[in-house]
Amino acid sequence: MRKESESENRVQLTMAKQQGTLIEVHNLPNDDYFNVGFVVALDPVFCLMISIDWDGKINGLIAIRIKSILYTERHSDYLMTVSEKTKVAHDYNYFDIWQVQKFIDNHPEITQGNLLSNLLNDSYENRLPVVIGTEKYKGSDDFTGIITDLTPIKVTIHYYNDHDLSSLWEYDILRAKIDYLRVRGTQMATGKQIFNDIFNEM
Repeated sequence: MRKESESENRVQLTMAKQQGTLIEVHNLPNDDYFNVGFVVALDPVFCLMISIDWDGKINGLIAIRIKSILYTERHSDYLMTVSEKTKVAHDYNYFDIWQVQKFIDNHPEITQGNLLSNLLNDSYENRLPVVIGTEKYKGSDDFTGIITDLTPIKVTIHYYNDHDLSSLWEYDILRAKIDYLRVRGTQMATGKQIFNDIFNEM
């Protein structure tokens, strides 16, 4: 399996940020799934991206632990296709249905300092569902839930299982074991609906 050094990945992420171009970030062992987006910030540990889905629209924000990234791509046919789709999404006014860009513009501090803490605090304070991927499961499973407790060491979430909606589950996740964090996008909105309709939690 292809693997680039952390320093090389950071260089590519930095260049994508400076040039405002799309980048593929391969951070999971299964090459069928990877992240595409625009890099908006980097800190010593995480990169923050505006995530773009296959339809060419913004899917939310994702913070990815840089050392968990296997490799990146900046010039691929996939990226070229997604780039063309973003033009259509702009033309037909569905590029940013979650108003992610407006959120960043109104809260520039989210892109400064400790990126993981910024996003966790924002979701915790506003009771917004998050998706957390962990080092342990490496993309084979992640957790969609509401943060119920937040400390400098760990995050406690109430999460649901798509295949078993009989109850909510609780899980403690060490911050040091978080590989990626998705916020303020499609999965947040879906999670909010499920928490509201099925669990009366919102």
